[in-house]
Amino acid sequence: MAEALACDCRSRRGRAGAFPIDKRGGLNTVRSRLATRFNFQLRSDDGRRPFPHKLILAQGVNESVRHVAFKLLAYLLFFRERIQVETDVQNDNIPFVPDLAVLAYDMRPVLWIECGECSVSKLHKLAVKCPDAEIWIVKRGREDADHLLAAMEKEELRRGRYAVLVFEPEFFDEVCGLLRERNEVSWYRGGFDPAEMKFELNGLWFEAAFEILRR
Repeated sequence: MAEALACDCRSRRGRAGAFPIDKRGGLNTVRSRLATRFNFQLRSDDGRRPFPHKLILAQGVNESVRHVAFKLLAYLLFFRERIQVETDVQNDNIPFVPDLAVLAYDMRPVLWIECGECSVSKLHKLAVKCPDAEIWIVKRGREDADHLLAAMEKEELRRGRYAVLVFEPEFFDEVCGLLRERNEVSWYRGGFDPAEMKFELNGLWFEAAFEILRR
């Protein structure tokens, strides 16, 4: 069973520039065309998150705006030195492209983040092929997370290797509805202890808790 580290999800209103990668078949193939590029002007009042001034997230032709929102929120929460979006890990033994990742100087993944849909088979392979990496899956809500955890339990994926970050669905959907090609984000506070974030997106204030489940 998953262990809930933070609960009571709720929201209250008030090197980025990634090259888009086609994940179909696990191939590191750069997409030939894009649907949209989302530009984010970032400002941070949090010394632990010295964001770059600008983040560009590409929406590939087969991606939804929801996936862009996942990547934005994951970038804000997991930000650290050397974090990259949809980077080629340059390892033929790892035939996948992460939504976000941190690579060590020897190119070993030390953080691997999957946003939204992710198969149990892929997660199993990631645990084997990236033995030193934290593996996180970011989900819209608890129902989606519970379905994934049940499938992981059924397939007997190894314990202690995975963490699932779960948003509150209404909060996540509202973020999706605010996204446009040019955006402004002001970050004030956020982290995993406590599991919450406070920021403005395009002038709208959010104060949201989230949940962390570990398996």
